[in-house]
Amino acid sequence: MLVNLQTIIGMAEKGGYCIPAFNVYNIETVMGVIDAAEQERAPVIIQVYPRLINEEVGFYIAPAALAAARRASVPVCFHLDHGAGISEVSRMLYWGATGIMRDASTEDFENNVRLTREVVDLCAPIGVGVEGEIGHIGSVNDETMDEFTDPADAAEFVKRTGVCCLAVLVGNAHGHYKKPPKLDIERIKAIRESTGGIPLVLHGGSGIPDEEVRAAIAAGIRKMNVGTDVCCAFADGTKRALDDPKRSIGVDVFMKSAIESVKALATEKIRLVGANGKA
Repeated sequence: MLVNLQTIIGMAEKGGYCIPAFNVYNIETVMGVIDAAEQERAPVIIQVYPRLINEEVGFYIAPAALAAARRASVPVCFHLDHGAGISEVSRMLYWGATGIMRDASTEDFENNVRLTREVVDLCAPIGVGVEGEIGHIGSVNDETMDEFTDPADAAEFVKRTGVCCLAVLVGNAHGHYKKPPKLDIERIKAIRESTGGIPLVLHGGSGIPDEEVRAAIAAGIRKMNVGTDVCCAFADGTKRALDDPKRSIGVDVFMKSAIESVKALATEKIRLVGANGKA
């Protein structure tokens, strides 16, 4: 069943667990995630990155993702990840998104507030919740990491923007970590306290040690993004099928291996964050 961002995040907040948010890139990754969610009876978020929206692939993947969410018997939010501008936001709303992230974290504080608030005001009349970000979450390939999210800034940001959840920088990054990250759990707790309990979002969930993830959830993380691991699972499953000398030349046949690989990855993450059995 298709639900909005604030509903699915509210479920996690009430239950004290975390919603896994999987970036999807094609129909097979959508199928793998939804199959895992159905099997585990788990609420999930399926989300797309702006590059897909700005390229022709978004035209095809968005309707497929939306149809899968509507057909599912478990709660599913269809979300825009890292919306860089009003163009991506508008296009995703037109395509039926029920959650939007406005990422203006590379701007100064006042511009971040202004740009995020514009999207909150745009989405409010149609009941779509907005995720913001303060403390720019970069890549593991960046030479330096920005300063971790300041709890006082986070409190002011939440108050002035009206976001329903907040992405924070607490030792996390996008991509394959060169070494296992150490999250600042005490900072997560401080941000939660300063913001009055806003649900927090952990980007860069691929590769964070399980014990760190569990501690972050206990401290207030309610949404965890998984993108790189989805790509790797899809690639691994496809390679196994292609390397099989008995494989069929039918794309629909050998792609079943990729779907199963993504499903296994999604199942693992669903159980890790405690979303299994919560639908």
